[in-house]
Amino acid sequence: MSAKDTLIAELRAHALIVGEVTLTSGATAQYYVDAKRAILRPAGFAALSELVAGFARQWEATAVGGLTMGADAPACAALAGGADVKAFFVRKEAKAHGLQRKIEGPTLDPGERCLIVEDVVTSGGSTVQAIEAVRAEGYDVVGVVSVLDRLAGGAAKIALASSDAPYEALATIDDVYPDRPDRA
Repeated sequence: MSAKDTLIAELRAHALIVGEVTLTSGATAQYYVDAKRAILRPAGFAALSELVAGFARQWEATAVGGLTMGADAPACAALAGGADVKAFFVRKEAKAHGLQRKIEGPTLDPGERCLIVEDVVTSGGSTVQAIEAVRAEGYDVVGVVSVLDRLAGGAAKIALASSDAPYEALATIDDVYPDRPDRA
């Protein structure tokens, strides 16, 4: 089984929750995909590592990260997959103490080529926040990878914010829950 097939199977088995939930965007949905339930298990993490590291290499990224919580596992997966990158995390707000950084992890150098990662994309808001923070610090965005795209319009917002850097969803809701009631 390919890494993508394994990831989809793990998401289907461990991350899909059917029932009404409120999403980060504030919208309600009849299902939820908690990708962390799948990607923080051995098979899911191994598949994720192979896939994210592959995109980091393909797009010649030197750093991988995004908004903390959603990007933590995928960024670390790039390291585990053998990509020669630095992992970083973007805070929603800079810390008020310590080094007062908004971007945490190893120091990023001018000209870093950043691959932005996210676990689940719905509206794209968290991913756009990460792209804006990385760009505000003067780094380049060479691509965006999500573990799962709910196909709710986030890809268009990500394309606009990233100046059309390539965007790849490792899986979509159509892969994980193809017979959902709201499928168009």
